[in-house]
Amino acid sequence: MPELPEVEAARRAVEEHCLGKKIKKAIIANDTKVIDSVSASDFEAALLGKTLISAHRKGKNLWLRLDSPPFPSFQFGMSGAIYIKGVAVTKYKRSAVNDTDEWPSKYSKFFIELDDGLELSFTDKRRFAKVRLLKDPAAVSPISELGPDALLEPMTVDEFTESLSKKKIAIKALLLDQSYIAGIGNWIADEVLYQARIHPLQSSASMSKENSATLHKCIKEVIEKAIEVGADSSQFPKNWIFHSREIKSGAFVDGKKIDFINAGGRTTAYVPELQKLSGNQAAKVAAEPRKKTSKRKSGGNDDTDELSNEEEKIVETDQLKKGPKPRGRGKKPPMKRKSDDSDDDEAGDDNSDDDEVQKKTTKKITTKQAKAEKASKKKVQSSQNRKKPNKAK
Repeated sequence: MPELPEVEAARRAVEEHCLGKKIKKAIIANDTKVIDSVSASDFEAALLGKTLISAHRKGKNLWLRLDSPPFPSFQFGMSGAIYIKGVAVTKYKRSAVNDTDEWPSKYSKFFIELDDGLELSFTDKRRFAKVRLLKDPAAVSPISELGPDALLEPMTVDEFTESLSKKKIAIKALLLDQSYIAGIGNWIADEVLYQARIHPLQSSASMSKENSATLHKCIKEVIEKAIEVGADSSQFPKNWIFHSREIKSGAFVDGKKIDFINAGGRTTAYVPELQKLSGNQAAKVAAEPRKKTSKRKSGGNDDTDELSNEEEKIVETDQLKKGPKPRGRGKKPPMKRKSDDSDDDEAGDDNSDDDEVQKKTTKKITTKQAKAEKASKKKVQSSQNRKKPNKAK
């Protein structure tokens, strides 16, 4: 999903090309899953005639300040992306829409035309993003609940080391916690831990001062290097684990094998030869990575792996409603074709409504219960027939 560098690249593009210009046209999608708590018509009316004053970002959130409130705010979610017609803006691979698509794209949720003819669109193929209209975006959730921004408000080395000493959770899980540090997602967390040679499951409180200082430096370097190339992943340094972490099997970085485990609820790429557990954890969890890796035939990130913490909860809720996946090699039931609003390249589970999922689940459960009851009655009847004595001849 888009993380701090991708959102910062979008912010800078808006800042460079759009500020000081008046909005003369606005089109807001009639999509209540993405457009939050405001009608499309009210949103459009609040934008028309307003001038773009500045563009702001905290963590993975972007908002535009106009000459008067309310202001549009964008929580990029899993596949949110900013497009400016005629301007190259770095796009996260799962956000990208084809250049041959109509303009604005069918995935556009927020579209404005400025008084000089420049056009800007916010698209979301997977519909996990949230676009809001707020009087003060920074003062309300989710932005108000974020920790310090990893780029704009970095802790000092001493502050970082001291804060880690008070956290008893795994370091990967802590880095993903947006209330601790805002802007670090799955790929950045994997990268900084690899560069710092720290095991993802290492307890934060057990880390040495030297390791804490190294991790602090790596967070700064990785984020700054990613932003320096406009979040264009093809230009990331060749020695980054980023380039290999999505290979399905046999992934290597600098000749070292990459393994995949679950850390912080996310699929995590790391190099066992270089990232070793230290202290008491080494003995306790030594076998755990091999056990977890054996369950996964292929490494890399699937769609769920790229979810933010908030989005993970949404997906987990849907999965609970659907029930556990059946084991074995049984064929999956055919999936219904989604509407144009869904991602053509993805499975489409993310776009199903909760009530529809609940109805399907209830129907399945009812069918299973009916079959079970029928089988039970048949079994009892068969047993009773066997017990009946034969009539005398």
